[in-house]
Amino acid sequence: MSNNGSRLNRRTLLGASAVALAAPALLRPAHAQAEPIRIGWLATFTGPLSSPTIGFDRGVKHAVEQINAKGGVNGRLIEVISRDTQGDPTKAVNATQDVISRQKVHAIFGPVNSGELLATTPIMARAKVPSLVAGVVNSLIDPVKFPNAFRVTPSNAQWDDAVRNYCQNIVKAKKVAITADATGYGTSAHDDSMASFKKAGFDIVYDGVIDPAQPDVTPDLLRAKNAGAEALVSWTVSAGMAARMMNARAALNWDVPIVGHPALGTGEIGKLVAKPEYWEKVYQVGYRSCSYGPDGKLPKANQEFVDSVRGKMPLADTSLWWIASGVDAINLIAEAVAKTGSTDSDKIIGYWNTLNMWPGLYGHYSFSPEQHNGFLGTDVVMSKANTQRDGAFDLAPGYV
Repeated sequence: MSNNGSRLNRRTLLGASAVALAAPALLRPAHAQAEPIRIGWLATFTGPLSSPTIGFDRGVKHAVEQINAKGGVNGRLIEVISRDTQGDPTKAVNATQDVISRQKVHAIFGPVNSGELLATTPIMARAKVPSLVAGVVNSLIDPVKFPNAFRVTPSNAQWDDAVRNYCQNIVKAKKVAITADATGYGTSAHDDSMASFKKAGFDIVYDGVIDPAQPDVTPDLLRAKNAGAEALVSWTVSAGMAARMMNARAALNWDVPIVGHPALGTGEIGKLVAKPEYWEKVYQVGYRSCSYGPDGKLPKANQEFVDSVRGKMPLADTSLWWIASGVDAINLIAEAVAKTGSTDSDKIIGYWNTLNMWPGLYGHYSFSPEQHNGFLGTDVVMSKANTQRDGAFDLAPGYV
């Protein structure tokens, strides 16, 4: 099956044309009797781990408004049922059970924190609800155990590959310190990163799993500095923790590069670092789709998207890839319903299993019954964390 024949018109789905975000979709009489397509949207709207949700939620809302403004999918409007998980796995479990059992959702996007997904993924699998996974922990995807779950971000292994290769080939570090936040995601990322860096021959001189609410990380960085670390690897989604690390690095007069998680470039960090220069020499995981080329522009579809929402959607305080991922998630669900004519779980799951190089705003996705890690590895790069413009970043030094 050709790519052109397997998906809806990209402009319809991706919303490249300028459509006012503030204009709500109006229920037409012809649609009033049609059952809506109910999508569960579970995310950390509040709390110290809420930074990614700001962008994801804007993308979700944008895609829904675009689709509903055009009459919905096969005459059915999309209804998003949101729940705030607050970064708490227990609350995430309760929210998941609510949207499945009481709200009768047809598909779920989220939670977007891997620690919560570790608790909720088995619940979704037992209920056979189509699930789009925005978490990177490797174990979240298993087509045998979780045949309903499809990853729409890179895996932690892909992120770790990019960070490790950058430390080795560009930074030329041999001794590294590895830190992470004390969440389900953070501890998993820490353990995976420790194993991969050791296997690659690095000397890990310090490692620490830190409470993201810890007010001062200076003692952790001081130990890493005294141990001779030549690069500081950071795995945290907390903008506050990341900024405290940058401030502590400066206070210690330590010129070591920080390399790691995409949240190192979130707009909130600019408000939290004591001086703008403390954000220098910080390199985050990034994406080809959300990186500026030598001409200062994004890839065509992403540039059109940014141009269409500029002035209507805030971009400077979040990362474009979070927004793009939210857009892609809604469009993947909408396209499955459009192409199969059904919200039946088996039909949606079966359709996703046929996708080959599906071109989203965030990346390309390919799925099969045996492979639910769909994100293309070559779409993952490293970016300069303090170069954000409209949520996108310049490629880090060393990339063409």
